[in-house]
Amino acid sequence: MPSTSGTGTTGRRHRVREEALVEILRTGRRLLVEEGPSAVTLRAIAREMGMTAPALYRYYAGHRDLIQALTSHLYEELAAALAEVRERHPADEPGRRLREVCRELRRWALAHPREFGLLFAKPVTDADTAPGSAAHDPSWRFGAVLLDLMVELWRRGGIQQPTDLDPAWIVQLEEVREHLAGEPVPLETIYVFVACWARLYGAVAVEVFGHLDFALTDPEPLFEHTLHDIMAVLGEPADHSAVGRK
Repeated sequence: MPSTSGTGTTGRRHRVREEALVEILRTGRRLLVEEGPSAVTLRAIAREMGMTAPALYRYYAGHRDLIQALTSHLYEELAAALAEVRERHPADEPGRRLREVCRELRRWALAHPREFGLLFAKPVTDADTAPGSAAHDPSWRFGAVLLDLMVELWRRGGIQQPTDLDPAWIVQLEEVREHLAGEPVPLETIYVFVACWARLYGAVAVEVFGHLDFALTDPEPLFEHTLHDIMAVLGEPADHSAVGRK
């Protein structure tokens, strides 16, 4: 009978390695939340875990690999949170789904401001999501939750395309269309999607980063007003259930 001892040893090593990777990211995230992005270093994580810094190089080749792993993990978590909320609502109501996904993005960001900052403010260059980076695909998995719902709204014919866009720069949006799995969405409509994302991100970020504190103690009504305008651009009627939302 063939020996399985080698297989068992390999399995244990794999399990131990996976557990170490989870603990490293957990520790890195705690440092991010408690001390900020500059505190997330291999040396600091090793100190927190009672290891030597060189020992961590068995898991990550350097700071960039570590930050990319943490960034990827956070994008995956955010994408899962948005997808969970999306699935609570009927598939034949993409507008309702998109509204609730946008609200969940705000809730997640307010609950995790440091994590939101790492993903979207890019306080360290190693948190980039450029093509070829480890965080590129996870960032698009997050984006796809929003983008796919916008495509559903486009299929319904309610989005008005702008007619005065300069073709010389609108071709920059080709990369976005490459992520739509063959959907023949016009670049002018993709421009609408990107413009809506810019407004949504701005409404969330300005609150998360405290830039409305000078004027508002409760920014939620302003967010809901912005969300109403975004959905109107996407051809969706008003959502009166937002009145008095808390």
